Amino acid sequence: MTASHVRLQRAYDDPTADDGYRVLVDRVWPRGRTKEHLRLDAWARHLGPSTQLRKWFGHDPARWTEFQVRYHAELADPGRSRTLDELAERARQARVTLVFGAHDAEHNQARVIADELERRLN
Repeated sequence: MTASHVRLQRAYDDPTADDGYRVLVDRVWPRGRTKEHLRLDAWARHLGPSTQLRKWFGHDPARWTEFQVRYHAELADPGRSRTLDELAERARQARVTLVFGAHDAEHNQARVIADELERRLN
């Protein structure tokens, strides 16, 4: 798998023809976005961080390192782990685009999920 098989995209950016399998990885639907605009193949709501973790993090970059640790612990849940395995298998075959609503493209759950997918692919 090459790094290009897993892509991150904000829900507020327009989908592109080469996005491949598009999956929303937020627990909460992005404000102001319609199903038609997002053109999703799936909504993996359960992959999003718990409400408690999301509120604690608050997209504060100073909490990023600890957020990653806590979120990886949440992703170890068997149901979430199966979904990650399925996404990794898709990424072995073709591009997977993780769609997220956060404004910060560097400090968000999609980045952690992408790192986890890369780990599973290696």
